[in-house]
Amino acid sequence: MLFRISLFVAIQLAGTLAGWWAGGLAGALAGLAIASTLWFLLDLWRGLKVALWLRDGGAGPELRMRGLWGEVADRARRALRSREQLALDSQRRLQDFLAAIQASPNGVVLLDPDGRIEWCNQTAAAQLGIDAHRDMLQLIGNLVRDPSFAAYYAAKDYRRDIVVTGRESTSVRPVRISVQLHPYGEGRQLLLTRDITALEQADAMRRDFVANVSHEIRTPLTVLTGFVETMQTLPLSRDEQLRYLDLMGRQAHRMQTLVSDLLTLSRLEGSPPPPAGDWTPVAALLAQCEQEARALGGTLGKQQELRFADTDAQLAGAQSELHSALSNLVSNAVRYTGPGGAIDVGWQPLPDGRAVFSVRDTGPGIAPEHVPRLTERFYRIDRSRSRETGGTGLGLAIVKHVVQRHGAELKIESAPGAGSTFSIVFPAARVRMSARPAAAPAAPLATES
Repeated sequence: MLFRISLFVAIQLAGTLAGWWAGGLAGALAGLAIASTLWFLLDLWRGLKVALWLRDGGAGPELRMRGLWGEVADRARRALRSREQLALDSQRRLQDFLAAIQASPNGVVLLDPDGRIEWCNQTAAAQLGIDAHRDMLQLIGNLVRDPSFAAYYAAKDYRRDIVVTGRESTSVRPVRISVQLHPYGEGRQLLLTRDITALEQADAMRRDFVANVSHEIRTPLTVLTGFVETMQTLPLSRDEQLRYLDLMGRQAHRMQTLVSDLLTLSRLEGSPPPPAGDWTPVAALLAQCEQEARALGGTLGKQQELRFADTDAQLAGAQSELHSALSNLVSNAVRYTGPGGAIDVGWQPLPDGRAVFSVRDTGPGIAPEHVPRLTERFYRIDRSRSRETGGTGLGLAIVKHVVQRHGAELKIESAPGAGSTFSIVFPAARVRMSARPAAAPAAPLATES
């Protein structure tokens, strides 16, 4: 401001003195008028220069001026820089926000008041079959043609979600998508989608599990109740009583086996990973499996040829779990192989340090459509035949859990009329050779209670 006043006074004084020198008093007045006009034009030029610079948004070379207009330009420059920084920060925050929504496992679609798509993330695009670029500003009702969504969108009652079929759904792998609209702003809507396929499958498995357990326990309970009522109401001979007690004992044993398998599954799912430093001789595991298999075959009245391999290898892990997995595979082979059949239990080391435990039988075999589901709880190919053999439908589910906990892999090869081969491939880290002589007797194993 001082510079501006000083310059104004200097120009006025210079013009007045020049006019006085040239023409006296009249000249002084004329010089003062000319100096004022020059000052006005100079100040106007400086102001126009600042105005043009501001109109261009401060672009171009930096404007350097002194005086009042220089201070105006400097303050405007700082304001422009501050505004640009705020815009950059806002843009960065917006990009971070959009990136976070893009990374969300849930789908997000922004709709304008007319129901047109303003933006959507890739998750929603994949779940609803929308092209994130091509379908911008398209009506959501024209793209999501599910009748339940059309009725939901038309009703404008968005207090609950609805479930539609995903675009990637197939008969083999159905996909279920939860969709819900949330109004916001001035007529806009936020559409959220969520893949609930796993949740629905888990809920269905829970319902099936409860129904299967109830059914498996109810059947022997019904038999037991009938026998108890018979013994209470009818005069029975000693032989008849013994026969009924024997049948009751079988049903009680069946329920006890079922409960034991359920507890085993529960323990496997909730316990910490098996230790990697506890080693068990494979020969001891095979010896106990052979003993149990021969006892089971005698109970079922089957004369079968059982061949067990001999090995000096050792396995690292939970001994009881390893025994349970190997024993279940051998017992299944005994149950489903007819009289006169053969069962080969093998142990084969692989060149990369892994090893394969296998059970091959000459049973009826399994159709290909059943193989992927064999490890499901209570899944049976033939329910009546399974009950005749005394199985609970949980054996292969237990095997699957034990195999996963030990980092191994379960393989199933079977075909109708060609028998079956169940194999467990153990990783190299859990296999080693024993230092004991090959002819040494196998040490007894502690069994699960």
